[in-house]
Formats: sequence, structure tokens, C-alpha cells
Amino acid sequence: MKKDINEFAATMRKGLFIDLRTTAILLIDVHRGHLDPEVATYPINPSSVKRVIDALKKLVTIGRELSLPIIYVIIENRIIPGIGREGLINPFIKAINSLGISPSSWGKSGAGSHNIQGSVQTEIIPEIAPLSDDRHFVIRTKRRLSCFNGTDLDILLRALRINALLIGGINTNTCVQCAAFDCFNRDITAVVIEDCVDSMYGDELHAFALRNISRCLGWVLSLAELKQKLDHSQKSRLEAD
Repeated sequence: MKKDINEFAATMRKGLFIDLRTTAILLIDVHRGHLDPEVATYPINPSSVKRVIDALKKLVTIGRELSLPIIYVIIENRIIPGIGREGLINPFIKAINSLGISPSSWGKSGAGSHNIQGSVQTEIIPEIAPLSDDRHFVIRTKRRLSCFNGTDLDILLRALRINALLIGGINTNTCVQCAAFDCFNRDITAVVIEDCVDSMYGDELHAFALRNISRCLGWVLSLAELKQKLDHSQKSRLEAD
């Protein structure tokens, strides 16, 4: 008899405990290149922008209230003489650029110009940008889908003694799902906050990625569920003290 996969995910969510002492927030590509329809080179659905930013703002507020480390990882591309945007050495991206098409369901091709180092697209969305008194860290050496490959994220997490990440950002089925894979391969707890993620690739792949993560890689929680978990964790810590 085929098992109820929704029951599996629900049981996993019920058993999850988030230890505030070893947890950080990871925000992936929360930049204007995805989330500002006026300048985005790879935009998500414009009708989803406000909802996603509002949810991310709530997550950042929770992090600040609990003094959790907030880590921003932003993709940037340098210009390589004779090549252009360094992402174009990737054969898939190069083909997209050559054909003048876009993987985004809501915008023209940005393969040749997406998030050039120093461009307006690389700016973090103002509503969730770091504040001076945050425990925040900004990593700008992400060049591909992985937040870990070629960056110092792994070293930073070890320095902070972090073994669980609350994940938000863009795109659900690429960089966010890749972070969940990376966490799984490093024995780090990955908790994706479903209100805080979206995809330029459309609702179908967004939903698929959330199902895949919750079935195979980690946990998917709503903001409301996360708040309950964190309240429970905070209460447990106070009782232990």
C-alpha cells in the first residue's frame, strides 16, 4: 500500500526541535536582481514580490529578536576580458545567452548581465538589509547555485558553531534546493521557510522543490510553524537556565 507522503512530512515537522544556540538564518540571493521588478535581470513573478519581501522581513525580525546570526549570500559575477560575465563559461548559461532566451517566466534574458559585480542588481533588498547592530554576515563570492562552493560559508558556520539553518530566498528549485542538498551532505539541519522562498521558474517547480526538500533533504515550515518551534526552544532554554 502506498504511503501518505504528507503524513511523513507532518510527522517530521512535529518531531523537529530547533536549538537556538546552534541555529542561524541563511538568506539566499535576496537581491534586486530577483526581487525588484524595475531592475531585475532574472525576476520572480511581480505579483509575488511584496508577499515574499514581507515574509523575509518577518523572518529577519525574528532573527534579530533572538540574536540569531543572519547570513546573506549574494551571487555576483565578475567581468572577464574576452568572455564577459564569468557565468558565461558555464555551457548551459552560455547557450541561454546565445539564444537570447530566459529561464525566468517573467522577464527577458539576463544571462549576459545578471548580477554583475557592483551593479544595482546585487544590492540586498532594503527592507531586509543588514543593520549595524545585527549579528549579520554578507558573503558575495557565490558564483553558481551552491552557497558553499567557492565561498567561506562552511568556515563561517564552523566558527559560529552552527549546525542548523533557517533558509529563505530565491530560487526555490535551484539555489535554495541546492543549499538543502549541501546541508544534507554536510550533516547540517536544513529548514526551508516556505513563505520566504519563491522561484522565477514558476509555481510548478517551486512546489516540486518544496516537496523534494521535505521528502528527501530537510524540513519545510511555514513562518507560523517556525514561530511555534522557536517559542518552544526559547522556553526550553529558559527552563534549563
